[in-house]
Formats: sequence, structure tokens, C-alpha cells
Amino acid sequence: MTDESPSRRAALDTLEPLVDAVREGVISAGWSLSGLQKTSSTEFEGRWAGESTRSAYLFFHREDFETVSVEAYLDETSRGLRGNVGLVADVRPLWELDTVPRALEVLARVATRHLPEGYETPVTLRLRLPRSQEAVRESELEARVKIRIPRAALQAGGAAVAALAGTAVGAFEAILADPEVRTVLDLEGEEGAE
Repeated sequence: MTDESPSRRAALDTLEPLVDAVREGVISAGWSLSGLQKTSSTEFEGRWAGESTRSAYLFFHREDFETVSVEAYLDETSRGLRGNVGLVADVRPLWELDTVPRALEVLARVATRHLPEGYETPVTLRLRLPRSQEAVRESELEARVKIRIPRAALQAGGAAVAALAGTAVGAFEAILADPEVRTVLDLEGEEGAE
């Protein structure tokens, strides 16, 4: 149950309450925290001279998913807070895909079908060749679907951010359950995607 006290409705202006809100929302949707990493950066040059940032990376898992995770990247800068919550999933081997652009098209279409409207929702496919001497055919692919946390949610407070994080996870689960996404994502044997 979400605490609706005035402090939960106060605008978020530092990293820790944002981390707490995102963690609450994702955990309330049935995912477990796998890890949390915080970093601080203070040495910048050029146009970033004099700036500082504090960042947090949160990693979540569910027992019924092996090749899927939920991750959050949260950042506190001198310009304010920003962040996103994302679905990360393995993509089928390169040789099983029609083409990479077609795979991205399918993933974007499925994401549009299930993600809430009115948010920035970038979709990314990453290719990685584990060793430079390997055949390109052996590339490993990863998909990322993100929901950026809007400034309005940060201004509305922790309860709003927790609700958005929970909604994001529900949308990610709908993406994973969509039959069309199976042509792109490597969900064979994933109980949670059935």
C-alpha cells in the first residue's frame, strides 16, 4: 500500500527519495531488487566544468525470467533530477531475424501498443560482437524499451513516481506476453512470458 502522506506528495529534488520511489513501484509490481549502484562525478571539463552528478542504477529480476530484467537509471545533476525505467531483454540470434531494422520495427510497434501514451519511450536494439575475430553472425543482441520519468511526475512526488514505475512494469509485462514480440525477443522457456 502506498503512503499518501504529504511528504509522499512533495516534489522530489534529491536522488535518494527518487530511488526509493522507483524501487517501491517496481517491487510492488512483483519484481525483486537484484542490485543498486550509486556513483558520483565531480570532475568535468569544457561545457560541463563545475557541474556534479550523482547517479543510481537499479536492477530488478523475477524468478520466472532468465533473459529479461527491469533496470532504472536515475540522475541528480545541478539542473535537477531525471531518470528512466526500462525493460532489458535478449533478442533472438541474428540469423533468426529477417533484418535488424525489421526487428526494431516490430519491437517499436509492440511497445507502442502496450506503453502508456504521453511519455517519451525510446526503443533500442544493441548489437555486440563478443570478440572482434568472430563472425558478425555471432553478434549478441539486446533490446531496451524505456519510459522516461517526466518532470511532472517528479514534481508530483514519490507516490506519483512509484505509480509510474509500477505502470511501466505492467506495460513491460504486456510487451513480453504479446505474441508478435516472440519473433524478435528470445523468450523460449521463459515462464513469465507465456
